[in-house]
Amino acid sequence: MTDTVTQPWSQSMSDEQFAFMRDVLAAPSPVGFEAAMSYGVIKPEFEKFMPESWAVHQFKGNAGIVIDTHPGHDDMVTAMIIGHADKIRLQVRKIDSDGKVWVNSDSFLPATLIGHEVKVFASEPGKPGSYRVIEGGTIEAMGAIHFSAPAQRTGEKGIKPEMLYLELQVHGDNAKEQVEAMGIRPGDPIILNRPIKRGVSPDTFYGAYLDNGLGCFVVTEVARILALSPLKNLRVLYTIATHEEIGRFGSTALAGELKPDIVIGSDVNHDYNAAPGIGDKRMNPLAMGKGFTIGRGAITSEFIINSIEQASIEQGIPYQIDFSGRDTGTDAMAAALAGFDAAAVTIGFPIRNMHTISETGHTGDLLAAIHAMVATFRHFDGMNDGTGISRADLQNSHVRLDLVN
Repeated sequence: MTDTVTQPWSQSMSDEQFAFMRDVLAAPSPVGFEAAMSYGVIKPEFEKFMPESWAVHQFKGNAGIVIDTHPGHDDMVTAMIIGHADKIRLQVRKIDSDGKVWVNSDSFLPATLIGHEVKVFASEPGKPGSYRVIEGGTIEAMGAIHFSAPAQRTGEKGIKPEMLYLELQVHGDNAKEQVEAMGIRPGDPIILNRPIKRGVSPDTFYGAYLDNGLGCFVVTEVARILALSPLKNLRVLYTIATHEEIGRFGSTALAGELKPDIVIGSDVNHDYNAAPGIGDKRMNPLAMGKGFTIGRGAITSEFIINSIEQASIEQGIPYQIDFSGRDTGTDAMAAALAGFDAAAVTIGFPIRNMHTISETGHTGDLLAAIHAMVATFRHFDGMNDGTGISRADLQNSHVRLDLVN
């Protein structure tokens, strides 16, 4: 990818970029097991292009990583941009005598899971920690329409979470023992098995776990561009966090330890315009393919929002404005949750079918977000006649509504 200053924003993603994005999204990184993405895919990618002066922070209690452009320079204004590597997952809940493996559906809508192939990650029997993958299983609930209640056939009643089980095609005697012999135990993670593919319409793609491998992809691609001409006056912490899907605990820990001045959450958003059956909710008409989103409200900083908007306008980059009430719902809340002062914003990319096996996105929205953040960071780097943004700029740029006409 070339420099956004000399290369206008484009919706077309190269095959090389798409392949890397596919690798990021395909990494088996359910909540608590994020190292497959952070250590297995993203850290090696950073090592290909990052200058020797950059450093990698690693942590004791989670597999998050932070790539630091100016390690040790605590005097510099610091911006942390965060994607989260954790995927929503199912978990083994109970193994019955007939071999049924009952599962916890976590943040999935149960009805969206039926019949889908999954991967189970389990230890070798008697060897805790020696994980292997078991493929070929599917998630089921009723077994067949013939066994369903009449109200389920008509759609009056749906699938309840406690109805879900993992079908491993086990048969014969000692079914439970057969399952346990595979090493499967309560708490083992299960993820959907569908790597992304290009979609039917131009510049689209679909598959599992756009949430939130896409945020991590954006963070990495911003770094790749800026590594070609490193910033001098802005320290950037490119962050791949963990445990977002169960409470944003990873980003809270990382931000709390490094205490950046600016926090940017990079996460998926909804294509409300195409969402079925929500017209009466009067949702903000965000749409896939019309640019990245900038969230206003909650704890976000209008100064940072305005800076991103201005940089996008100057570069001709399309963007959409979103809003939040009490909570952004993203890692933009990391500083607030960690209890320290920082200017925050959340950016996103509208997708369809969130938290299903067929999440759908648009490459143009991702490229827009990448180039907008590059332009914004360069703007911050060049402020104050080339000396860069200062903490005083952040402290003294709060909007004064009492001064408006």
